[in-house]
Amino acid sequence: MSLSLEQVLALAPDASAAAAGKKLGTPAPWQNLGGNDDAYWGECKGSALYQVRVSRADLVAKCTCPSRKLPCKHTLGLLVLAATAPQALTATQPPEWVIEWLVRRGESVARKAARRERAPEAEPVDVAAQERRAAKRGDRVLQGLDALDLWLNDLMRNGLASVETQGPSFWTQQAARMVDAQAPGIAARLRRIADLPRTDGWTERLLAELGRLALLTHAFRRLDEFDPALREDLRQLIGWTAEQDEILSGGEAVADRWAVIGQSLEEEERLKVQRNWLVGAATGRQALVLQFAVGAAPFATMLLPGTSFDGDLVFYPSALPLRALIRERRGSPSPLDRFPAAASIDALLDGWSAALARLPWLDRYPAVLQSVVPVPDEGSPWRLRDAAGVQLPLVRGDHWMLLALSGGHPVDVAGEWDGAAILPLGVVADGAYRVLGRAA
Repeated sequence: MSLSLEQVLALAPDASAAAAGKKLGTPAPWQNLGGNDDAYWGECKGSALYQVRVSRADLVAKCTCPSRKLPCKHTLGLLVLAATAPQALTATQPPEWVIEWLVRRGESVARKAARRERAPEAEPVDVAAQERRAAKRGDRVLQGLDALDLWLNDLMRNGLASVETQGPSFWTQQAARMVDAQAPGIAARLRRIADLPRTDGWTERLLAELGRLALLTHAFRRLDEFDPALREDLRQLIGWTAEQDEILSGGEAVADRWAVIGQSLEEEERLKVQRNWLVGAATGRQALVLQFAVGAAPFATMLLPGTSFDGDLVFYPSALPLRALIRERRGSPSPLDRFPAAASIDALLDGWSAALARLPWLDRYPAVLQSVVPVPDEGSPWRLRDAAGVQLPLVRGDHWMLLALSGGHPVDVAGEWDGAAILPLGVVADGAYRVLGRAA
């Protein structure tokens, strides 16, 4: 698979690593460069001679440098070179150190697959102790929700005008109380709400968020009245976590050729949250692969926006099954030249409405729009306009790259819709995918 420069830089853990990798993306600091269908490799001259190898199937890499950033600048430099000057990777027969690494990786993948196939050995479980712990946490959560409802009632009684003069601590202190009550999901919502006051149209958006928060607290108290899928949603929204092994063994598995249509990244203190939006080429199924990493640690799975791969996704139980785990990838990824299941703006809004009806607490939804034109508007948010003349706003900011790639003509755009605006993540123009929203 041929990579673009934007796709390579999208793998960088931060801007400084991207800049350093771009600087190393020339033949000068390299020797023994090569590549074949399995891997890229080379030796980079720095304070020492570092051996770098990258698997082409999943872009997992190994470098002998001591950097804690993954991928390191040497790995990024090799990928930049493969993207911009592939003719420099002349050797096709890998050296011994590359062959050994590929063999070990293959054996490791085979062992993991075998472990998944084997039925796990039953371990003795103290069911009574589990039930006591669950009951204790449930009681603590309910006490926290009672206190939160009193706080919300006081807030509404005093009126939203009183919120405008409050600083972020007004919300973060309440979020801390929810953490103490073992309801971290609600704490995260309160921290996000803290950013709303004093933004454009904040009163309507704040009222909607508070309404959804109140709906969540009331729904949790009636947990037993809902079907199992919605009960799982409510537990996770409060802050319970699902074991990945249980999801992989018992969740709904869907095989398809999955297109990675876009990727977004958020950072809160030292925690990084990566959202990968996927669409199945045959099924049209939409999926969200969420990944978390702390500090400079890498994400567990390397997903490259603008590529597609054959594989199996396993979906979390939900009233709106969207979040998924990758159980298996087969073969090498290939570049995207079109978006599967691209639709009009009206179709996007119909899908969003249906999704909210099933899961009212949905924060983001994949937007895959066909034949839209970016429309700049001085003093107002940019917009996307489709063939029917329907328009939706883009998130605030400059979108000149999107406009330049479109040339003022219709293009297909993928992004995140939050009910108010679209964050564009990728565009297909002239048969090629380009990453949006990252510095080149």
